[in-house]
Amino acid sequence: MADGSHHQSPQKFAGSLNHAMISGPEAEAAQLCANNFGKPGYNDITKCYIEQLYAGYSAENQETWQILFDRQMAFLQDNASQTYLKGAGIINLSRDRVPPLADINARLHPLTKWQSRAVPGYLPAKAFFACLARREFPTTIVIRPKESIDYLPEPDIFHDIFGHVPLHADPTFADFLQTYGKAALTTDDPAETERLARLFWFTVEFGLIREGGKVKVYGSGLISSPGESRHSLSSDQVDRRPFDLDRVCDTSFEIDKFQPVLYVLESFEQLRDAMNTYAGRLLAKAGRKDRAAA
Repeated sequence: MADGSHHQSPQKFAGSLNHAMISGPEAEAAQLCANNFGKPGYNDITKCYIEQLYAGYSAENQETWQILFDRQMAFLQDNASQTYLKGAGIINLSRDRVPPLADINARLHPLTKWQSRAVPGYLPAKAFFACLARREFPTTIVIRPKESIDYLPEPDIFHDIFGHVPLHADPTFADFLQTYGKAALTTDDPAETERLARLFWFTVEFGLIREGGKVKVYGSGLISSPGESRHSLSSDQVDRRPFDLDRVCDTSFEIDKFQPVLYVLESFEQLRDAMNTYAGRLLAKAGRKDRAAA
């Protein structure tokens, strides 16, 4: 099964060893803002952010991070995109402890202007897109319970920081992700929102890329999942298709099993350019609707 994506259930996961870190008045106010973002009085996305109360991490939380880090990095050194591995080095991703977001941002922001911002839990689509459009990645700060170390149905800090953030240090991927957020904000069409969710799923979460003649993982759901990362590259049950924007957006997905279909990029420039084309379509469509309403 896959690690969690930002497009899944709004329920906070049970059994977190540090659930108190996302409880309390600040977190409740932030979640209220996220749930209502875009409605009157709820237009400031920064009110969806909270502090990372680092003292809330227990010794067992730190051990969970270390176990996950060691197990995945041993595999990823030979099987992850070099762009991911380079980014992990740039942000100084370390086994030593759960990363303080301030430390990550101090290295990341000067490079690509991206930042990781702590959130109390699930962000609905519009709030999530608004964060990306600002080059801010909404980051879950709790970590999975040790007894659920192999699978969690929602994001945690290992999925978000270990899985997602190293790619934010790459200018090409960073531009793609911001364009995605901006484009997604232009539409309220449920069909387009579904297509955008599929694009995110098959690239940002479960993308593969060909480097030096070998298929590598880069999507965060693969990067952060010991079982699925190996399955994605070795199983004969996976249909690995060449990346094509429209075909990706037409492909449905299931969240509760290993992915039977994955798409393989030839480069991150291919992804960026496809996203620019898609954004142009959405902007043109929005322009036509505005003119018709005038």
